[in-house]
Amino acid sequence: MENHSFEYTYSAQQQQEVEAIRQKYLPKEEDKMEQLRRLHAIPSQKAQAAALSAGVVGTLIMGTGMSLVMTEIGDLLGSLAIVAGITVGIVGIVLAALAYPIYNRVLKKQRQKIAPEILRLSEELLR
Repeated sequence: MENHSFEYTYSAQQQQEVEAIRQKYLPKEEDKMEQLRRLHAIPSQKAQAAALSAGVVGTLIMGTGMSLVMTEIGDLLGSLAIVAGITVGIVGIVLAALAYPIYNRVLKKQRQKIAPEILRLSEELLR
């Protein structure tokens, strides 16, 4: 009985494409430098998320206060809407203004939390 087999060789360009696709599905081994970069980025990402959240919520609250003062709702409620709108708007402004201090505080706390691991990895890399 004869062995009938078919063999095909891809061009260099096709082999590169096949290898690139294959690399996407292989488990990635993270070296120490990549791990250090990833850990270094975590505190600023968390601080940005907290500051953006505070800024967006503050802006929405401020907008609510503005709509109380400037729309038909204010006309229906009278002077009560003006006082309530100004009060709500000031609360929103204060919260939006606190976004930067929130960023700094979260960044500082996250850096303190992750510092031992960063220092350990950097010592290993410097050897």
